[in-house]
Amino acid sequence: MDFTLNEEQKMLVDTIRTMGQREKFKELARHVDETGEFPYDLLNKYADLGLLGMTISAEHGGGGQPALNAILCIEELAKFSPMIAAPVFESNVGPVRVIDIFGTGEQKKTIVPGVCRGELSVSVCMTEPEAGSDLTALTTHADEDGDDYILNGRKCFITGGGHASHYMVYTRFGGVKGYKGIGGLLVEKGSPGFTFGKQEKFMGLRGMPSCDLIFDNVRVPKKNLVIAPGEFGKLMWTFDIERCGNASMCLGIAGGAFEEAKAYAMERKAFNRPICEFQAVQFMMADMAAKIDAARLLVYRAVSGAGQGLPSIYEASMAKSYANEMVVDVTNTAMQVFGGYGYSTEFPMERMYRDAKAWGVAGGTIQMLKIGIAGMIFGRRFDQRK
Repeated sequence: MDFTLNEEQKMLVDTIRTMGQREKFKELARHVDETGEFPYDLLNKYADLGLLGMTISAEHGGGGQPALNAILCIEELAKFSPMIAAPVFESNVGPVRVIDIFGTGEQKKTIVPGVCRGELSVSVCMTEPEAGSDLTALTTHADEDGDDYILNGRKCFITGGGHASHYMVYTRFGGVKGYKGIGGLLVEKGSPGFTFGKQEKFMGLRGMPSCDLIFDNVRVPKKNLVIAPGEFGKLMWTFDIERCGNASMCLGIAGGAFEEAKAYAMERKAFNRPICEFQAVQFMMADMAAKIDAARLLVYRAVSGAGQGLPSIYEASMAKSYANEMVVDVTNTAMQVFGGYGYSTEFPMERMYRDAKAWGVAGGTIQMLKIGIAGMIFGRRFDQRK
């Protein structure tokens, strides 16, 4: 399997790197972390470069490019900060892709072009106070009422909450238990009865909007149904790409930490020598490089399959779970290379470590993914309810 980048992809990566230097993304990453202000100004710049919706179908304003191209962009931008990579992530591997693949013609015309222009955004809404890893335990419910659904319930830890223009809400229909009753509704911000909780404050990913969503008899037109109840398999299929996006964030953070550690090891001196000349530091750098490359191969393999619509739950789950663990190990080791400075807020390492911790929870925990992987290894499903 050949993962050599073609000339177009090499140019794409070079363009991102040049933009990062020109726009001073390192300084921007620090500013976002200190202020908690999301860099919305990037949306227009990314739209002008065609980075928003680059994997979305061309007939609706997207780029129609392979999924790997978006993964390459996310990885390169996340070397500076996941916040800087977030618009590319959300517009290419987020819930807008569900609309692009499974939505009606009207839904696509209404949402997709605006996302590609940076004018609209879509948040995925799944997690609830009592339903995270067990998605079949959702209690948010939608009941039919003429040409509408009446939506009631609460979601939590919703990325983009309060700031996104549209919300892909996974809910239970008609009181049907289990996964057969779950489907997806598109809810617009400002709908009567749809309100937001307070913005969360996290250890890392500062600047990323996140809050509870409260639905109190929200009237949603039936034409906003994207995933019908009983089509849970479609929902899980779209997760393959989103998990690859999660893993590419990890690649970027780890790659950024590695580059910072490498530069520091060549400049910092101890005993009148650059610390890169000491075997202990060489071992740490070699271990980091191997882990990043191993994760990258897993991610590229998975996204190559998922991007073609092939069954790749196994590959995507393995790539994400390994990358989630890898990024914590690598940022921790990179901090060690920096010594005391790694723990100082004057340097980016402590921020990178904080940002690294989030991805093993978002998009499916490492432990739940490994249970799924084990099920595929043994050819049987392990029911966690027993």
